[in-house]
Formats: sequence, C-alpha cells, structure tokens
Amino acid sequence: MADPVDLGSLRFSPTAWLFEGGEHGANGTTIFVTRTPPGRAVNLHVHPYTETFLLLEGHGRWTAGETVVELAPEQLLVVPPETLHGFRNTGDVPLLVISVHESGALEQTFTDQEPA
Repeated sequence: MADPVDLGSLRFSPTAWLFEGGEHGANGTTIFVTRTPPGRAVNLHVHPYTETFLLLEGHGRWTAGETVVELAPEQLLVVPPETLHGFRNTGDVPLLVISVHESGALEQTFTDQEPA
C-alpha cells in the first residue's frame, strides 16, 4: 500500500494543487485540484490526452471546442484530446474543481484567449 500524499505538499499556484501520477506510482493519472475565485478564468489550452472535470462547488462556464456549457456542483464534463478548452467562474463563490488528466505528467499548451 502506498503512503498518503498531503494536498499541501502539491501546491502548484495560489489557487491550485497538482498531483502528477508518474511521480507517485500512478503513471496514467494526473489530478489538478483548483479553487478559482469568482470572475476569474483559466485561459483556453489543449492537452494531448482526455481531461475530465468534476465540479464540486460553485457555478462555472466551460468552453470546449465550439461548445459552451454551464456546470453546477456534482456535474462532470469530459474534454477529448487536442480540444481547445478553458473555464470561467460565473458564480459568487470559488469554484472547487477536480480535473483528471489521462497522463502520468501534465502536458498543456496555453493560448492567450479567455473562455466564453
């Protein structure tokens, strides 16, 4: 059995924590936990693998390719590989999002474009 990993040790930015599975024996999984403040957005970007978002708290708008969807707590969204995507907090509390990347390491290419 593996040892537990404290979220605090995975701080990626002031609002995000990153678990890269390849560093912890989970080669096919990378997990981001983010708390995005109201009004803030994650610019459009792509990955060479599928990313699945689980919204736990707040309300947000996701752009994935030509599709724009509103998510509420306890909803999932699957974004295919090489699909330009990003999201915006449209609510009045921080978004709590868990995103699962089907890769042992994070690979992403950002644009300077904001999501819808």
